[in-house]
Amino acid sequence: MKVQILGTGCPKCRQLEGNARKALDELGLEFELEKVSDINEIMKFGVMMTPGLAVDGEVKAVGKLLSVDEIKALIA
Repeated sequence: MKVQILGTGCPKCRQLEGNARKALDELGLEFELEKVSDINEIMKFGVMMTPGLAVDGEVKAVGKLLSVDEIKALIA
């Protein structure tokens, strides 16, 4: 599973990355976590507000700092 954090590095983006890592670890899933910070790459996903979360190339959330439980619900 490939999980991408879409954001330029703001505090919410960094927190989303931490929450995603914790959620994936708690679920016991094998994953690759990638931080996408280039604005042009983020726009290719159709994301105009950060942070964003994509799983296997599909955008799951935009402009919201998801909790660990919310991320687990999206992935499970």
